[in-house]
Amino acid sequence: MSRPYELVDFSQVPGVTCPCGTARRAFQEVADFPGTVHVTEISADARLHYHRRLTETYFFLECEPGAQMQLGEELLDVHPGLCILIRPGVRHRAVGRMKVLIVVIPKFDPTDEWFD
Repeated sequence: MSRPYELVDFSQVPGVTCPCGTARRAFQEVADFPGTVHVTEISADARLHYHRRLTETYFFLECEPGAQMQLGEELLDVHPGLCILIRPGVRHRAVGRMKVLIVVIPKFDPTDEWFD
């Protein structure tokens, strides 16, 4: 019988290079969970991009002073404890160094990252 829960230790998840730094992604293979959960370390200003199908929820764990998120034409100051839901089609990027917990629904698909 399988366990009634899933467990991930992000310190054991290999990092993957992404347009904004390094992402550690979990639950991709869990069939009955509709999304993925990422811990992403943003090491520099990310490239402005959007998703056609994915909704992303950013929860800020750590931020350097002056860290921001660009959402469309707007720049928002961010800080630990803040959470932003980003719908499909919204161009976005992180500005500055930060560590973010990202919940992606449906499951993350790297072919759904679009750059102008």
